[in-house]
Amino acid sequence: MTTEEFNYALPEKCIAQTPLKTRSNSKLMLLNRENGEIEHKNFSEIINELKEGDVLVINDTKVIPARLIGEKEETKATIELLLLKELGKDKWECLSRPFKRLHVGTKIFFGNDLLSAEVLEKKEEGRVIVKFTYEGIFMNILDQLGDMPLPPYIHEKLEEKNRYQTVYAKNSGSSAAPTAGLHFTKKLLEEIKKKGVLVTRITLHVGLGTFRPVEVEDVTKHKMHSEFYQMSKETAEILNKAKKEQRRIIAVGTTTTRTLETIMKKYQTFQECEGNTEIFIYPGFEFQAIDGLITNFHLPKSTLLMLVSAFSKKEYILNAYQKAIENNYRFFSFGDAMFIK
Repeated sequence: MTTEEFNYALPEKCIAQTPLKTRSNSKLMLLNRENGEIEHKNFSEIINELKEGDVLVINDTKVIPARLIGEKEETKATIELLLLKELGKDKWECLSRPFKRLHVGTKIFFGNDLLSAEVLEKKEEGRVIVKFTYEGIFMNILDQLGDMPLPPYIHEKLEEKNRYQTVYAKNSGSSAAPTAGLHFTKKLLEEIKKKGVLVTRITLHVGLGTFRPVEVEDVTKHKMHSEFYQMSKETAEILNKAKKEQRRIIAVGTTTTRTLETIMKKYQTFQECEGNTEIFIYPGFEFQAIDGLITNFHLPKSTLLMLVSAFSKKEYILNAYQKAIENNYRFFSFGDAMFIK
């Protein structure tokens, strides 16, 4: 299986640069994963596709303003750090730019010295381990100095930070938003609950590796990035009961899917747990956790495109993407949605 098999031509005009004024006004493509049949709807109509007893699983991770611009102590050269993973005791793994200008011991200052970082270790692919020094609460300082780490294909300035958060974002730690969830409003979620659909939460902190294309020719040789996940006892009980009663479990997003499938693969049941996952889902994968998937339209040659191809069929997915282009769907993070059922 080659990476090129998951390539497709996307006109640049299809890449959504800004969010819609109303979250739930995006388009929704319905895809029957068994036969490839397609319907076109509005996202607010997702409620008609859900039925009493279904379990809708959302990822309640919260994006942190992880992009910091500072100055190198000696030369005042501009340095950018992108926070990837908290390591404890004020240490973070970061993506740095320009990487070559940093050395072990280099100090970087941010926001009139409100925050400083010292490089402790240089790693591969532009990554560094730094230790931050500050007074007060780190997340408060980050809110003050940091910017939202928008994907590299978005070139417009985001006017409202909260539009790159889901309305149910709770647990801080992501470098990117679980974008399938951006379509839900609080009102729509309440209406879904009133219909008898159970809405429950997991947490997976999304890493920037989610945007990286697969660069190896053989898909199976790709190494996934590691991401932290967590499931509560309450969510595990809801999901196990649904499985026992053969009710549908519908994942909102590939991040939720990866979490649920990781846990099921590891324990053969859902249970209260936390850990790090490097699960790579591509065609041939046997799904044990989910029965439906709400997702966005993904980058060519990406692990996310491979995941949705595994849940349906690659031919059905690529055909659906072509239909989406023909029908002026908006692609990627701020784009439209697909319900694979």
